[in-house]
Amino acid sequence: MKYIILLGDGMSDEPVAEIGGKTPLEIAKTPYMDQLSQIGKIGLAATVPEGYPPGSDVANLSVFGYDPTECYSGRSPLEAASMGLDLDPQDVAFRLNLVWLEAHYGKLYMGDFSAGHISTEEAKQLIDTLQKELGGDEFNFYPGVSYRHLMVWKNGKDQLTFTPPHDISTYSIEGHLPQGEGADILQDLTNSAQMLLHSHPVNTQRVAEQKLPANSIWLWGHGRKPVMETYQQRYCLTGAVISAVDLIRGIGVNAGLNIIEVPGATGYLDTNYRGKAEYAVNALKDVDFVYVHVEAPDEAGHGGLLKEKIEAIENFDRDVVGTIFENIAEIGDCRILITPDHPTPVEKRTHTSDPVPYILYDSRQAVDSQATAYSEAEAQRCGEIVPGYQLLSMLLDDRDKN
Repeated sequence: MKYIILLGDGMSDEPVAEIGGKTPLEIAKTPYMDQLSQIGKIGLAATVPEGYPPGSDVANLSVFGYDPTECYSGRSPLEAASMGLDLDPQDVAFRLNLVWLEAHYGKLYMGDFSAGHISTEEAKQLIDTLQKELGGDEFNFYPGVSYRHLMVWKNGKDQLTFTPPHDISTYSIEGHLPQGEGADILQDLTNSAQMLLHSHPVNTQRVAEQKLPANSIWLWGHGRKPVMETYQQRYCLTGAVISAVDLIRGIGVNAGLNIIEVPGATGYLDTNYRGKAEYAVNALKDVDFVYVHVEAPDEAGHGGLLKEKIEAIENFDRDVVGTIFENIAEIGDCRILITPDHPTPVEKRTHTSDPVPYILYDSRQAVDSQATAYSEAEAQRCGEIVPGYQLLSMLLDDRDKN
């Protein structure tokens, strides 16, 4: 038996007036997910425990089968694992976004939390400069993908609060700067980074090309190294993760899963959807479990891009879900879980904690779910709400019966 999770990040949403009070999932053409919702189990999963922020870190930990209330220590330590960094217990890791801050009437605004989706190659030059000029014994900077990077504070403080930059898109940053013990140190570091980035050749060239400059860093998502059991320890399973995002890959590393590189996987709207599914089919020849993550719907949601979100959902259905479904004969007996991690409503441009619609399908037997399509409303009508971390045990349910 093979086990497959297909996750469309931020795929669920709220009713949008522009499309007649429907959600992007209801409008998008998703024949494969519609079919699977009719012959599999459908319901809602609460992937964000009460009192926890509705981030991809908490929500994906849940879908991976980990109870965030027991193991969550922050986003950045998970991303550090993906980068091959073995944090010391006293280290505090931070997500570092390269952002564009826009000056307007004497205030600074979060103009773009991704600095115009700066390229990985350009970003690396900026991070390398920060490491050369500001890195050393206390702070160290590590390049990631596009705008997503990492900073580690040796013997750092962790009693701090931050605002994720995508939560304040187009808003003033006033009132959203770091707070708590050590916040003044981090703000001084940010000011120093801004001076370096302002005149950096990469940004000079981007401005000349009428692109947004990465004129500031934004720190958030901090934490210390988590303690997590591997899938081998918990379930005697071998597995793999396919994602372009360090956060998801980092959860996979901590879970003891293989990380598979897919050419053209970008973590954005132009990602190689079909390639991810094809690599998953191939991986299942050697492992029991595969987790395929697609970031594109979430990126569209953060950008408030309704048309692009619908297109990303349709691409996910056709090229990811469809490719897996059309290759079941090659894969063999399998159980498939399809779900978002959290909603990313296009009108709010940030994550919410609402339960998300899931499909659980067993290739050996079809069931009549009474659903007519895959959507938030149909999942609510035809199923019940389950804790998100129980989704994996539901996927693996047949193992308890063999």
